[in-house]
Amino acid sequence: MPDAATIRVSVVYAGPQRVFRAEVELPKGSTVAEAIARSRIRESRPDVDIHPDRVGVFARKAALATPLRDGDRVEIYRPLALDPKEARRRRARKG
Repeated sequence: MPDAATIRVSVVYAGPQRVFRAEVELPKGSTVAEAIARSRIRESRPDVDIHPDRVGVFARKAALATPLRDGDRVEIYRPLALDPKEARRRRARKG
């Protein structure tokens, strides 16, 4: 259990084949970038491309400098396989 000077957050990445999840304890005031670094995802999943525009907290896009609160879930998103506009166009053509 974290003490008053620390927070506990989850860092998750859902890949097509498997999920990475790490619980990390950080000092209060830590950021998304610090949580990702502490999770050691780069060591255990070198195939994951961590791009600053593809991270969030509880399904809301967040900057790497975003401060975290106890219980937050940091999410690392995969690149889109298909542009959403193009996907809608294809569905519309099919009828």
